[in-house]
Amino acid sequence: MKKEDIMIELNDISMRFNLGIEKGFSLKQGFVDMFKKEKRKKEKNEFWALSNVNFKVKKGEVVGFIGSNGAGKSTLLKVVAGVMKPTKGVVLTYGNICPMIELGAGFDMQLTARENIYLNGAVMGYSKELIDEKFDEIVEFSELKDFLDVPVQNFSSGMVARLAFSVATIVNPEILIVDEILSVGDIAFQAKSEAKMMEMITGGTTVLYVSHSLEAIKKLCNKVVWIEHGEVQKIGDIAVCDEYMEFMSRK
Repeated sequence: MKKEDIMIELNDISMRFNLGIEKGFSLKQGFVDMFKKEKRKKEKNEFWALSNVNFKVKKGEVVGFIGSNGAGKSTLLKVVAGVMKPTKGVVLTYGNICPMIELGAGFDMQLTARENIYLNGAVMGYSKELIDEKFDEIVEFSELKDFLDVPVQNFSSGMVARLAFSVATIVNPEILIVDEILSVGDIAFQAKSEAKMMEMITGGTTVLYVSHSLEAIKKLCNKVVWIEHGEVQKIGDIAVCDEYMEFMSRK
Protein backbone atom coordinates (compact mmCIF):
# COMPACT_ATOMS: atom_id res chain seq x y z
CA MET A 1 0.00 0.00 0.00
CA LYS A 2 1.57 3.28 -1.12
CA LYS A 3 1.68 6.11 1.39
CA GLU A 4 -0.04 8.45 -1.06
CA ASP A 5 -2.98 6.02 -1.34
CA ILE A 6 -3.75 6.18 2.40
CA MET A 7 -6.51 8.53 3.56
CA ILE A 8 -6.89 7.44 7.22
CA GLU A 9 -4.49 5.81 9.70
CA LEU A 10 -5.45 4.66 13.18
CA ASN A 11 -2.50 3.75 15.36
CA ASP A 12 -3.20 2.06 18.71
CA ILE A 13 -6.38 4.04 19.36
CA SER A 14 -7.92 3.59 22.80
CA MET A 15 -10.75 5.61 24.32
CA ARG A 16 -11.56 5.60 28.02
CA PHE A 17 -14.63 6.97 29.76
CA ASN A 18 -14.96 7.35 33.52
CA LEU A 19 -18.53 6.37 34.35
CA GLY A 20 -18.00 6.71 38.10
CA ILE A 21 -19.48 9.77 39.74
CA GLU A 22 -18.41 11.05 43.12
CA LYS A 23 -21.38 11.04 45.44
CA GLY A 24 -22.50 14.48 46.54
CA PHE A 25 -21.68 15.77 50.04
CA SER A 26 -24.43 16.00 52.64
CA LEU A 27 -24.40 17.08 56.30
CA LYS A 28 -25.48 13.58 57.33
CA GLN A 29 -22.70 11.99 55.27
CA GLY A 30 -20.20 14.40 56.80
CA PHE A 31 -21.03 13.21 60.33
CA VAL A 32 -20.84 9.58 59.20
CA ASP A 33 -17.39 10.17 57.70
CA MET A 34 -16.16 11.82 60.90
CA PHE A 35 -16.51 8.48 62.68
CA LYS A 36 -14.88 6.41 59.98
CA LYS A 37 -11.23 5.55 60.16
CA GLU A 38 -10.96 5.82 56.38
CA LYS A 39 -12.51 8.58 54.36
CA ARG A 40 -14.81 7.62 51.56
CA LYS A 41 -12.96 7.46 48.28
CA LYS A 42 -14.18 8.63 44.94
CA GLU A 43 -15.69 5.74 43.10
CA LYS A 44 -14.23 4.99 39.71
CA ASN A 45 -15.73 2.93 37.00
CA GLU A 46 -13.52 3.08 33.95
CA PHE A 47 -14.95 1.94 30.66
CA TRP A 48 -12.74 1.44 27.63
CA ALA A 49 -14.93 2.08 24.59
CA LEU A 50 -11.98 1.39 22.26
CA SER A 51 -8.86 -0.68 22.89
CA ASN A 52 -5.77 -0.67 20.66
CA VAL A 53 -7.58 -0.15 17.38
CA ASN A 54 -5.31 -0.24 14.32
CA PHE A 55 -6.18 -0.06 10.64
CA LYS A 56 -5.64 1.99 7.48
CA VAL A 57 -8.13 3.15 4.87
CA LYS A 58 -7.12 3.68 1.26
CA LYS A 59 -8.42 6.38 -1.03
CA GLY A 60 -11.82 5.46 -2.47
CA GLU A 61 -12.51 2.61 -0.03
CA VAL A 62 -15.99 2.33 1.44
CA VAL A 63 -15.54 0.81 4.88
CA GLY A 64 -18.49 -0.55 6.84
CA PHE A 65 -18.34 -0.97 10.62
CA ILE A 66 -20.41 -3.69 12.26
CA GLY A 67 -20.81 -4.97 15.80
CA SER A 68 -23.23 -5.22 18.69
CA ASN A 69 -24.81 -2.21 20.39
CA GLY A 70 -22.15 -0.50 22.48
CA ALA A 71 -19.31 -2.15 20.58
CA GLY A 72 -17.59 1.22 20.01
CA LYS A 73 -18.49 1.87 16.37
CA SER A 74 -19.93 5.37 16.79
CA THR A 75 -17.18 6.32 19.24
CA LEU A 76 -14.61 5.30 16.65
CA LEU A 77 -16.22 7.50 13.99
CA LYS A 78 -16.25 10.46 16.37
CA VAL A 79 -12.55 9.94 17.08
CA VAL A 80 -11.74 9.87 13.36
CA ALA A 81 -13.89 12.96 12.78
CA GLY A 82 -12.04 14.81 15.52
CA VAL A 83 -15.14 15.20 17.68
CA MET A 84 -13.41 13.19 20.42
CA LYS A 85 -9.74 13.02 21.32
CA PRO A 86 -8.52 9.46 21.99
CA THR A 87 -7.10 8.62 25.38
CA LYS A 88 -4.22 6.85 23.67
CA GLY A 89 -2.97 6.58 20.12
CA VAL A 90 -2.88 8.76 17.03
CA VAL A 91 -5.37 9.35 14.20
CA LEU A 92 -4.01 10.65 10.90
CA THR A 93 -6.33 11.86 8.15
CA TYR A 94 -5.34 13.13 4.72
CA GLY A 95 -8.20 15.16 3.26
CA ASN A 96 -11.20 17.24 4.20
CA ILE A 97 -13.80 15.40 6.28
CA CYS A 98 -17.59 15.63 6.17
CA PRO A 99 -18.95 14.00 9.36
CA MET A 100 -22.60 13.01 9.21
CA ILE A 101 -22.71 11.49 12.66
CA GLU A 102 -25.56 13.35 14.36
CA LEU A 103 -27.62 15.08 11.69
CA GLY A 104 -28.85 18.46 12.86
CA ALA A 105 -26.45 18.64 15.81
CA GLY A 106 -25.18 21.99 14.54
CA PHE A 107 -28.65 23.52 14.21
CA ASP A 108 -30.12 26.25 16.38
CA MET A 109 -33.66 25.02 16.86
CA GLN A 110 -34.95 28.57 17.45
CA LEU A 111 -33.80 29.70 13.99
CA THR A 112 -35.59 29.09 10.70
CA ALA A 113 -34.56 26.51 8.14
CA ARG A 114 -33.18 29.31 5.94
CA GLU A 115 -31.03 30.65 8.78
CA ASN A 116 -29.86 27.18 9.75
CA ILE A 117 -28.67 26.43 6.22
CA TYR A 118 -26.17 29.27 6.59
CA LEU A 119 -25.37 28.48 10.23
CA ASN A 120 -24.78 24.78 9.65
CA GLY A 121 -22.86 25.48 6.47
CA ALA A 122 -20.55 27.83 8.37
CA VAL A 123 -20.02 25.20 11.08
CA MET A 124 -18.97 22.76 8.34
CA GLY A 125 -16.50 25.29 6.95
CA TYR A 126 -18.47 26.41 3.88
CA SER A 127 -18.18 30.05 2.79
CA LYS A 128 -21.26 32.27 2.48
CA GLU A 129 -20.53 32.55 -1.22
CA LEU A 130 -20.65 28.76 -1.63
CA ILE A 131 -23.90 28.50 0.32
CA ASP A 132 -25.40 31.31 -1.77
CA GLU A 133 -24.42 29.41 -4.89
CA LYS A 134 -25.77 26.09 -3.65
CA PHE A 135 -28.82 27.41 -1.76
CA ASP A 136 -31.43 26.45 -4.36
CA GLU A 137 -29.83 23.01 -4.73
CA ILE A 138 -30.00 22.48 -0.97
CA VAL A 139 -33.66 23.50 -0.83
CA GLU A 140 -34.61 21.36 -3.82
CA PHE A 141 -32.93 18.26 -2.41
CA SER A 142 -34.47 18.73 1.04
CA GLU A 143 -37.94 19.33 -0.42
CA LEU A 144 -38.53 21.97 2.25
CA LYS A 145 -39.19 25.01 0.06
CA ASP A 146 -42.51 25.71 1.80
CA PHE A 147 -40.89 25.58 5.26
CA LEU A 148 -37.82 27.79 4.80
CA ASP A 149 -39.04 30.47 7.20
CA VAL A 150 -40.37 28.07 9.83
CA PRO A 151 -38.30 27.57 13.04
CA VAL A 152 -36.60 24.18 12.97
CA GLN A 153 -38.03 23.40 16.41
CA ASN A 154 -41.33 22.85 14.63
CA PHE A 155 -39.85 20.28 12.23
CA SER A 156 -40.24 16.54 12.53
CA SER A 157 -37.04 14.51 12.99
CA GLY A 158 -37.28 13.44 9.36
CA MET A 159 -37.45 17.05 8.16
CA VAL A 160 -34.42 17.96 10.27
CA ALA A 161 -32.53 15.00 8.82
CA ARG A 162 -33.41 16.03 5.25
CA LEU A 163 -32.24 19.58 5.81
CA ALA A 164 -29.00 18.55 7.54
CA PHE A 165 -28.17 15.95 4.91
CA SER A 166 -28.82 18.44 2.12
CA VAL A 167 -26.43 20.98 3.64
CA ALA A 168 -23.74 18.40 4.45
CA THR A 169 -23.60 17.02 0.92
CA ILE A 170 -23.43 20.19 -1.17
CA VAL A 171 -19.78 19.41 -1.86
CA ASN A 172 -18.13 16.06 -2.40
CA PRO A 173 -15.70 15.64 0.52
CA GLU A 174 -12.54 13.56 0.33
CA ILE A 175 -13.63 11.65 3.46
CA LEU A 176 -17.29 11.04 4.35
CA ILE A 177 -18.18 9.71 7.81
CA VAL A 178 -21.72 8.36 8.12
CA ASP A 179 -23.49 6.97 11.20
CA GLU A 180 -26.85 5.33 10.43
CA ILE A 181 -28.23 8.34 8.56
CA LEU A 182 -29.74 6.21 5.82
CA SER A 183 -32.25 4.87 8.33
CA VAL A 184 -33.49 8.36 9.18
CA GLY A 185 -36.46 9.96 7.46
CA ASP A 186 -39.09 8.52 5.16
CA ILE A 187 -38.56 5.91 2.46
CA ALA A 188 -38.24 8.52 -0.28
CA PHE A 189 -35.51 10.38 1.62
CA GLN A 190 -33.66 7.15 2.35
CA ALA A 191 -33.61 6.39 -1.37
CA LYS A 192 -32.37 9.90 -2.21
CA SER A 193 -29.68 9.85 0.46
CA GLU A 194 -28.48 6.43 -0.68
CA ALA A 195 -28.32 7.65 -4.28
CA LYS A 196 -26.35 10.72 -3.15
CA MET A 197 -23.95 8.53 -1.23
CA MET A 198 -23.48 6.30 -4.28
CA GLU A 199 -22.71 9.42 -6.32
CA MET A 200 -20.01 10.35 -3.82
CA ILE A 201 -18.64 6.81 -3.73
CA THR A 202 -18.36 6.56 -7.51
CA GLY A 203 -16.71 9.97 -7.49
CA GLY A 204 -13.84 8.62 -5.39
CA THR A 205 -14.88 9.74 -1.91
CA THR A 206 -13.50 7.62 0.93
CA VAL A 207 -16.37 6.54 3.20
CA LEU A 208 -16.62 5.25 6.77
CA TYR A 209 -20.12 3.89 7.36
CA VAL A 210 -21.74 2.52 10.52
CA SER A 211 -25.00 0.63 10.17
CA HIS A 212 -26.95 -2.15 11.86
CA SER A 213 -28.27 -3.09 8.43
CA LEU A 214 -25.97 -5.78 7.09
CA GLU A 215 -27.77 -5.58 3.76
CA ALA A 216 -26.82 -1.90 3.48
CA ILE A 217 -23.22 -2.72 4.44
CA LYS A 218 -23.03 -5.44 1.79
CA LYS A 219 -24.57 -3.18 -0.82
CA LEU A 220 -22.41 -0.11 -0.24
CA CYS A 221 -19.11 -1.30 1.20
CA ASN A 222 -16.05 -3.05 -0.19
CA LYS A 223 -14.37 -3.45 3.19
CA VAL A 224 -15.77 -4.37 6.61
CA VAL A 225 -14.41 -3.81 10.12
CA TRP A 226 -16.04 -5.90 12.85
CA ILE A 227 -15.76 -4.47 16.38
CA GLU A 228 -16.82 -5.99 19.69
CA HIS A 229 -16.17 -4.53 23.15
CA GLY A 230 -14.00 -1.83 21.61
CA GLU A 231 -11.63 -4.28 19.91
CA VAL A 232 -11.30 -5.10 16.23
CA GLN A 233 -12.33 -8.71 15.67
CA LYS A 234 -11.75 -8.92 11.94
CA ILE A 235 -11.12 -6.79 8.86
CA GLY A 236 -11.94 -8.07 5.40
CA ASP A 237 -14.45 -8.02 2.55
CA ILE A 238 -18.23 -8.30 2.97
CA ALA A 239 -17.87 -11.98 3.94
CA VAL A 240 -17.05 -10.64 7.42
CA CYS A 241 -20.78 -9.85 7.72
CA ASP A 242 -21.59 -13.56 7.48
CA GLU A 243 -19.05 -14.39 10.20
CA TYR A 244 -20.61 -11.71 12.39
CA MET A 245 -24.08 -13.16 11.83
CA GLU A 246 -22.84 -16.63 12.76
CA PHE A 247 -21.28 -15.17 15.91
CA MET A 248 -24.53 -13.43 16.85
CA SER A 249 -26.57 -16.58 16.28
CA ARG A 250 -24.46 -18.38 18.91
CA LYS A 251 -24.95 -15.74 21.58
